Amino acid sequence: MAKVNENFLELEDDYLFSKILTKTNEFKSKNPNKKVISLGIGDVSLPLAPTVIKAMHDAVDEMSKKETFKGYGLVQGYDFLIDKIIKTEYETRGIKLDNDEVFIAAGSKGDLAGISELLSSDNTVAIMDPVYPAYRDVNIMLGRSNIKYLEATKENDFIPEIPKEHIDIIYLCSPNNPTGTVMTKEQLEKWVQYARENNSIIMYDSVYEIFITDDSIPHSIYEIEGAKEVAVEFRSYSKLAGFTGVRCSYSVVPKELKVSNNISLNNLWKRRQSAKFGAASYITQKAAEAIYSKQGQKEIKENIAYYQENARYMKQELEKMGFTVYGGMHSPYVWLKTPNDMKSWDFFDELLNKTAVIGTPGVGFGKCGEGYFRLTAFSSKEDTKEAIRQIKENFRLK
Repeated sequence: MAKVNENFLELEDDYLFSKILTKTNEFKSKNPNKKVISLGIGDVSLPLAPTVIKAMHDAVDEMSKKETFKGYGLVQGYDFLIDKIIKTEYETRGIKLDNDEVFIAAGSKGDLAGISELLSSDNTVAIMDPVYPAYRDVNIMLGRSNIKYLEATKENDFIPEIPKEHIDIIYLCSPNNPTGTVMTKEQLEKWVQYARENNSIIMYDSVYEIFITDDSIPHSIYEIEGAKEVAVEFRSYSKLAGFTGVRCSYSVVPKELKVSNNISLNNLWKRRQSAKFGAASYITQKAAEAIYSKQGQKEIKENIAYYQENARYMKQELEKMGFTVYGGMHSPYVWLKTPNDMKSWDFFDELLNKTAVIGTPGVGFGKCGEGYFRLTAFSSKEDTKEAIRQIKENFRLK
C-alpha cells in the first residue's frame, strides 16, 4: 500500500472557505426562499472589462488560423506581457527589472507554494497572524514545524513587530488580507534591513496593491533599497482585473537573491517551473496584456473604484451602527470587531441566521483573528447596501 505524505495529515480538516461554503449550503437548504448575500469569499462580481474581452476574442481567432496558431508557450511567459508588466508596474516606480526576473503563472497561491518548496523544511518561518491561511498550510504541507506567528493586533495597529530571533523565511502581505492594513515605507525598510542582516527571504504578497490610495505607501517591496537581494514579490490579476475565473498572475524573483552556497533562487525557480508548470495560456496572457492599454487601464480602474466605494460605504455605515471597524481604505476588506467579544464563528452563525449575510470568521486567519470578522467589498453595490441594511436592522449597538 502506498504511504501518505504525513505532513498533509497535520492540516486542519476543513479549509476555511470550504467550511463557509458547507455552512452556507446548509442554511440555503433550510431556507430556500431567502436570498443569501455573500460578503465572505473574496470573489469579484463585475464582469471582465470590454478591452479584455476583445483581446481574448482576438486571441481565439488567432488560434483558429494556421499562420497565427500558438502551441506550447514559454514556461516563463510571453515577452509581450512581461514587457508591459515591467514598464507599467515597475519602471514607473523607479524599479529596474530584467525580463527573466518576471514569471507568468496561473495564480499566486500556486507560486507561493512552489517557491516555498525550493527551500529546506529545516528553515525557520515567520507568518503574520492574522493573514491568508494558505501561507500556514503551505508550510505545514512542506513539513516545517518551526513556525513563528507574528501577532498583528489592534495594539500594534495590525502591523507585527520585527522578530528578535533569527528567521529564515518571512511572509508579509500588504495591503493585508484580512485586516486591510498597509505597511509604510519606513516599516518596510525595517523588514528589508532585518532580512539583509539575517540572510532571510521575504515572501511579499502585494496582490491588493491596486487598492492603495496614498502615494506615500509602497506598491512594491522593490521600492525599498536592497529589497531585490532578499524578497520575492507575488502579484495577481484576480482582483486587479477580475481574473478570478480566468487565472493569471506573476511573481518577481530577482537575480540578486541568493540562498545557501550562493545559489540563485531565480535559476532554481526557472528550473522548477520547467519541470512542474505548463505556462498560462496564450489567450489568457493576451487578456492580461490588454489591461495595460490606455483604455484597459481606464476600465479596470473604474471597476476598482466601484469596489473601493463599496468598502468605504460599509466602513462608514458599520461605524455609525457602533461597530469598531478597520481596513476599508487601502483594501477591499473591512475588518470589524465582533459585538460583545463574540467568538468569530458564533458571529458568523448569528449573522447568517438573522440577516442571510455571509462573512468570514476572523479566527480562520489565525488565533489573533478571534473576535474579529471580515467582510469583502466585491459584491454588487445593490447587494452591499442590502446586506448593510439587514445588519442595521438586526444588530443595533448604539
